[in-house]
Amino acid sequence: MPAPRTTRKLFGRLSLPERTFVTDALRTETVGGVLLLAAAIAALVWANIPALHDSYESVSHFHFGPGALGLNLSVAHWAADGLLAIFFFVAGIELKRELVAGDLKDPKAAALPVVAALCGMAAPALVYTVANVAGGGSLAGWAVPTATDIAFALAVLAVIGTSLPSALRAFLLTLAVVDDLFAILIIAVFFTESLNFAALGGAVAGLAVFWLLLRTGVRGWYVYIPLALVIWGLMYNSGVHATIAGVAMGLMLRCHRREGEEHSPGEHIEHLVRPLSAGLAVPLFALFSAGVSVSGGALADVFTRPETLGVVLGLVVGKTLGIFGGTWLTARFTRASLSDELAWADVFAVATLAGIGFTVSLLIGELAFEGDAALTAEVKAAVLTGSLIAACLATVLLRIRNAKYRKLTEAEERDEDLSGIPDIYEEDDPAYHLRMAAIYDRKAAEHRRIAQEKTAERHGVAEVAGGAGEQSDGPA
Repeated sequence: MPAPRTTRKLFGRLSLPERTFVTDALRTETVGGVLLLAAAIAALVWANIPALHDSYESVSHFHFGPGALGLNLSVAHWAADGLLAIFFFVAGIELKRELVAGDLKDPKAAALPVVAALCGMAAPALVYTVANVAGGGSLAGWAVPTATDIAFALAVLAVIGTSLPSALRAFLLTLAVVDDLFAILIIAVFFTESLNFAALGGAVAGLAVFWLLLRTGVRGWYVYIPLALVIWGLMYNSGVHATIAGVAMGLMLRCHRREGEEHSPGEHIEHLVRPLSAGLAVPLFALFSAGVSVSGGALADVFTRPETLGVVLGLVVGKTLGIFGGTWLTARFTRASLSDELAWADVFAVATLAGIGFTVSLLIGELAFEGDAALTAEVKAAVLTGSLIAACLATVLLRIRNAKYRKLTEAEERDEDLSGIPDIYEEDDPAYHLRMAAIYDRKAAEHRRIAQEKTAERHGVAEVAGGAGEQSDGPA
């Protein structure tokens, strides 16, 4: 007889290596997210205190760099095109790893984050378009609300103290990786106005050299960093957004492990560069991009102007419905079922959290409305507003279920046999049960010893009490 068909579970338990990788990655991103929040707040304070506003503008627009190479850029420009190339380099490595060793390697497992990410980008773009067609606004910003900022989302989780299960955290991370990929494609396709084919050819040649050096096993940061800088400079001068160079180089790294390797080269480099990206590059970009003027009138305008209203609705409504709808459709048409430990309310809460679009949304906003400083500032304010609303809604929804999450997390992390591996990953290992039996035998022996001592003490007290009574019955 044919084997019974098993129903695949959505958000089921991660494999131990995947859980370890996700835990390490999210730990770094969470710290980076807190720094990102601090940088965004600092930018808002710096830009909105009258005595400091001029200094913020002066620093942001201060130019430096070799003009002969076309790289005499402002500080804000260096942050957007230079530092974010590091962020996208890490995104490229993440994507490569997911494709060769992570969830995206298995087409069935990849269906969920890919469909959810696609729906989570299409729905906000549609919401923005409808709002601006109805209100007579510009359609140039349709891509602004399509991005999810994983660092900002994790920072919110850290601040509110929720114990979100690792499967949902992994889904959020993978979703953001796929999201970043499509954001990169959007930037490359829709925000490249003119091309310098000589510079582009040089960048492609540089990438080919980069690839050959990797394949021939050449090592040494002193080789790759200068080459990466040349590739980045040529890509910038080609007219293609310079962050594409970072993605391309990240995708070239080998992310599968060979025999005898504890970590692949891609994983090793990501481990080294991720703190630089999360702890320095992204916060500095936020510092020089989030400094918009905030006032009662400006915030009111966010909800009255079609471009800004479209961004807010895209992030808060479009992202949530798109990701939740994509997840539900995946379950419906692949006959997968939700993990027994979770409910659809949990998926909806995570979808709401994914409505936090910050880093890439700010970048796309600058590209979409380049040349219109006033509208660019208003769109940035809309990104901040939409992200804040999404964060508040997600906080409420996640806190409602936090007691359930805490129990699931405790079960995931319990290690009673002290082997360094959570017990739930050892349930099929006979050695684990033998270790637990030995532990319980020791505990049982200890309890028997204590019971004997207590019994002896009780009998001793009883004998003393009995002897005293016999003496008192004698004649005075």
